[in-house]
Amino acid sequence: MKKKNSKRQKVRIAIIIIGLLIVGGVLAYYFVFNKEVPEIIKKHVNKKKLTIVDEDSNKRPIAVMYDNNVGNNAHAGLQDSYITYEMIVEGGLTRLMAVFKDKDVDLIGPVRSSRHYFLDYALESDAIYTHFGWSTYAQESIKSLGVNNINGLYDNSPFWRDKSIAAPHNVFTTTDKIYDCAKDKKYDTETDDWKLLNYTTDKVNLNKGKTKTVKNPDTGKKEKVKETDPDLLTANEVKIPYSPSQMRSYKYDSESKMYLRFMNGSAHSDKKSGEQLKYKNILIVKVPNSQLDSYGRQDLDTVGTGEGYYITNGYALPIEWSKSSRKAKSKYTYKDGSKVKINDGNTFIQITPTTSTLTIE
Repeated sequence: MKKKNSKRQKVRIAIIIIGLLIVGGVLAYYFVFNKEVPEIIKKHVNKKKLTIVDEDSNKRPIAVMYDNNVGNNAHAGLQDSYITYEMIVEGGLTRLMAVFKDKDVDLIGPVRSSRHYFLDYALESDAIYTHFGWSTYAQESIKSLGVNNINGLYDNSPFWRDKSIAAPHNVFTTTDKIYDCAKDKKYDTETDDWKLLNYTTDKVNLNKGKTKTVKNPDTGKKEKVKETDPDLLTANEVKIPYSPSQMRSYKYDSESKMYLRFMNGSAHSDKKSGEQLKYKNILIVKVPNSQLDSYGRQDLDTVGTGEGYYITNGYALPIEWSKSSRKAKSKYTYKDGSKVKINDGNTFIQITPTTSTLTIE
């Protein structure tokens, strides 16, 4: 029996070695003779993986509401979120919602109360929605939509207050505490419906254009020239007004190929590290808003279609967004109907009023 097993093992090893030699030989042929490597080989050899999230993990994302009435260096954890949203609220102010996945973040906050239209963007990533308090509109929507939520008014375990900071701007949490609370509440902590953006590991270059062959009038020779999209904009600086008192802006850093974020003209920095927040991608999504009550609470028309921009690597292109229901995933396309591919990296989605006058230059 031992001899038979030994022979079988040798045969298996021989088969593996032969297989590797065949694959190596095929690849060598294509590389030596500069031939295009077939797609079937590309898919199985040196397949690149995303760095911003783990595509092989079905860990359920967490969406956390952030207070944004606290200054430019009071936010913790935003740099570790793979998607962050900003939307207008009452008084011309804004709030943020950060979505976390596959990272252990030991300081998140300050956490603040819910506004109902933020739910529409938490649901599209099937995220566990985390907040501290709610408006009556949000309370009704959380119930009617069946949102898995963690609310600091009732779920004390994930939150603590930093007593050196005045309430209500002093509530913080961690990813571990949120997941522990979610398990206690019998929420699923895994999902196969978390994917939202159309990420690619290939570099998205909005300025690449298409090439066409033309005749040079001076030499009479045919030359290849690049046709860039006529809607292409240089995007070294982006300014996004939410209200007369609230301006968001980004400056492109060509060295890191990231966008540095500013609030009201000052650097937006992380509370813990002190470093300025930076983002690979910016999606600007123009959504109509209206006032709901005398307090100034807002409503956003998140369902339907609209316009916006995708900004990355120093350039911007117009896009169109669509969302068929409050729970449905937002879809982003270019004017020709092709899907927007998003560079591997963190993304800030600026949900802006349609009346905002953007500056991209």
